[in-house]
Amino acid sequence: MRGARRRLCCAFIFAYGLFSLYAAYTVFLRPRSPPAAPRSPHRDRRGPRDHDVLGDEEWNPWEGEERSELAASQQRYEASLKIIENARSHLEQTSLRVQIWGKAAIGLYLWQHIFGGNLEPDDGTAQWREGSQKAGKIHFSFITGPSVVPGYFSIETENVVLVLNGREKAKIAYATQWLHYAQTLIETHKIQHVAVVLLGNEQCNNKWIQPYLKRNGGFVDLLFVTYDYALVNEEDIFQWPLGVATYRSFPVVEPSWPLIRDPRPYLCNFLGTVYKNSSRETLMEVLKQDGLDKLCWIAAREEWQPQETNESFRNYQDALLQSDLTLCPVGINTECYRIYEACSYGSLPVIEDAMTPGDCGNSSMYHSAPLQLLKTMGAPFIFIKNWKELPAVLETEKKMSLEEKIQRRKKLLEWYRNFKAWMRQKFINTLENSFLPSDKG
Repeated sequence: MRGARRRLCCAFIFAYGLFSLYAAYTVFLRPRSPPAAPRSPHRDRRGPRDHDVLGDEEWNPWEGEERSELAASQQRYEASLKIIENARSHLEQTSLRVQIWGKAAIGLYLWQHIFGGNLEPDDGTAQWREGSQKAGKIHFSFITGPSVVPGYFSIETENVVLVLNGREKAKIAYATQWLHYAQTLIETHKIQHVAVVLLGNEQCNNKWIQPYLKRNGGFVDLLFVTYDYALVNEEDIFQWPLGVATYRSFPVVEPSWPLIRDPRPYLCNFLGTVYKNSSRETLMEVLKQDGLDKLCWIAAREEWQPQETNESFRNYQDALLQSDLTLCPVGINTECYRIYEACSYGSLPVIEDAMTPGDCGNSSMYHSAPLQLLKTMGAPFIFIKNWKELPAVLETEKKMSLEEKIQRRKKLLEWYRNFKAWMRQKFINTLENSFLPSDKG
């Protein structure tokens, strides 16, 4: 009897516990719909009949409001999608695709040194090389190589940057063919905008390209040109750096610990051609005085050699790497590849600050040539007017400690890195401002 009574009590307690748990779930945990508006008495009276009609389905008195909320949520979702699509469409409208046709070696300085872009394949002798990157609002693609010829490659954008060589008559004739091809594409509405990066003439005799500029009735929107070209105005004609000699495969040099910290055995270097009746003859005479040539790496030649051997190029790189100063006498133009190559290796350029004969200098923007682009950017070089000043420079160099030279190398390498970054951003901004549709009106 007691056992049966005990079992009955346990069953009662168990059932009560289950009921309590269910009640707690119903009150506190079960999702609830928002309270409904009062129903009409007529609707309440029909409730049981509605329940009979629904059969086994659970009757939901707030079903109408849930459907309304679901419809409202769907509308909000669709509105959000429309906002996203509009934003994406606006982004596509305000972005550019620009294809760069590299038909001069200076294009490799633009792409690999200033933009830090890669090219596939790595082999510099390949018939076709290409690369791409996104910068600012612009998607850039770059193509170069002997297989890039007018009419035999796909044009992927409406905006083109044409890299040309205008240094001499034969190069100008080839460049003109490309300009005529671009003009045809403009006239047939296959492209809309053209900019030119030009390796200009060393005496700034670039009259041949002027008729192609839009300001003169042509089709070229923008011109980036090397040397102190007198027509530079920072509106549609911009000065562009000569850069390193990519035609002889000068590499992109990454700063390293030895490059910055190691002592260098030579005070200075000069490897180059000594022209008759030039200031380079004066330089050689000064170096021979008091044995200064023994403190520097000097390898002079009487004739310019356009084709270097692997050995001569390696010697040149070693001279830059092992010298604290790189002597940069004027040639046909004051600006030379040597300036930028010395910066790459942390060897401070000592530059003959003299204007060369020709039509360079005194532009509407820059009134005191030469090397105004570098000077405007605060290049930390040593500028001298005459090579007779060199002994005093070298005397000061002898007294500098290694730590002082290390700090100077850091400053030079940092400046050169910032210079390339500044030129890159200026190039991008100029294309965006010229090629993107204006929001005015």
